[in-house]
Amino acid sequence: MASIFQGLGASTALTPPNSFDSNKFLQSSRRSLAGKKGIVFKVRSEGSENLNLGLNAKVSRAEHLITNAVATKADSSAASTASKPGHVLLLFEALREGLEEEMDRDPHVCVMGEDVGHYGGSYKVTKGLATKYGDLRVLDTPIAENSFTGMGIGAAMTGLRPIVEGMNMGFLLLAFNQISNNCGMLHYTSGGQFTIPIVIRGPGGVGRQLGAEHSQRLESYFQSIPGIQMVACSTPYNAKGLMKAAIRSENPVILFEHVLLYNLKESIPDEEYICNLEEAEMVRPGEHVTILTYSRMRYHVMQAAKTLVNKGYDPEVIDIRSLKPFDLHTIGNSVKKTHRVLIVEECMRTGGIGASLTAAINENFNDYLDAPIVCLSSQDVPTPYAGSLEEWTVVQPAQIVTAVEQLCQ
Repeated sequence: MASIFQGLGASTALTPPNSFDSNKFLQSSRRSLAGKKGIVFKVRSEGSENLNLGLNAKVSRAEHLITNAVATKADSSAASTASKPGHVLLLFEALREGLEEEMDRDPHVCVMGEDVGHYGGSYKVTKGLATKYGDLRVLDTPIAENSFTGMGIGAAMTGLRPIVEGMNMGFLLLAFNQISNNCGMLHYTSGGQFTIPIVIRGPGGVGRQLGAEHSQRLESYFQSIPGIQMVACSTPYNAKGLMKAAIRSENPVILFEHVLLYNLKESIPDEEYICNLEEAEMVRPGEHVTILTYSRMRYHVMQAAKTLVNKGYDPEVIDIRSLKPFDLHTIGNSVKKTHRVLIVEECMRTGGIGASLTAAINENFNDYLDAPIVCLSSQDVPTPYAGSLEEWTVVQPAQIVTAVEQLCQ
């Protein structure tokens, strides 16, 4: 299977078994990219033009593949929205647009996961990509998270840039060994011989009565793995920017998407942009208290901020976005200004992102604090199915207002 993946990105017909030629692949890739503006073909093999595609690899199953396995040329009329003066997208559409732009830019980018192909993904992030790029670059997999996550890591080791979708983030617990022992550590354990430019993404968080197993917040599970970067999107703008940045990164990146934010709508620029994977976003400048949050809780915080402003408070709201590493520059400057910190998260209280953030702020900016850090987190209980009980386990805007009032006394 790995030998088949090594041929991804070529827009020519598949070669016969046992006759894969990396030079022909390189030439055909250049020809297919030559007509596209703004695309730079970059060789990442120590100055040579050898793509390290495994010349001796066997592709014995290549002749059995369906014809749609080879990507066809993109329709120029639908390939770009750059001619528009600005366009409004839902968050899941912004993710798709970022992914599509990167697949156009770099033939090494591919997608794999359950139902990501012709079904378009469980939340339609990959809708239409299989038709455009073919069944090899958008690969439907069996229900076997450990297998296809490991396969994606292996593909990244050979020079591809796979995006692995977990249909639900909770399912990726089945691939925890591959993510922790392989994805995060192989660059180190190989002595730097391999990089793992992989993106692992999918929906998570507390939804609308999805039950305990489908309401997982895995940020706290993955934050202790060495070598992994973690980011959480919260708007269509940063969803697209973080997706593109994660795909281009040489490090393994886990992109957390919240199941309740996919239908958020926002106008995003037509020109290309990316977001810094290690930079927080200043959502609302303020003077009285620093509120650190991310993902869905950003909107609970902003709802509470309206009430707080009416009561005479001036909160500064920061969407940390980068869950690992933290942007301590932006956070530190805010702490030095407000001297009070409130952390609002949907993650569990014990061992969550808030606990790590509290420790980091205390270690680096303790002298600037006029009050102890307050952290509002989800309760350490399985998320109930009953809607009324589900709400009680997650931080609500009224709790944020009360916490700020107490913190600013």
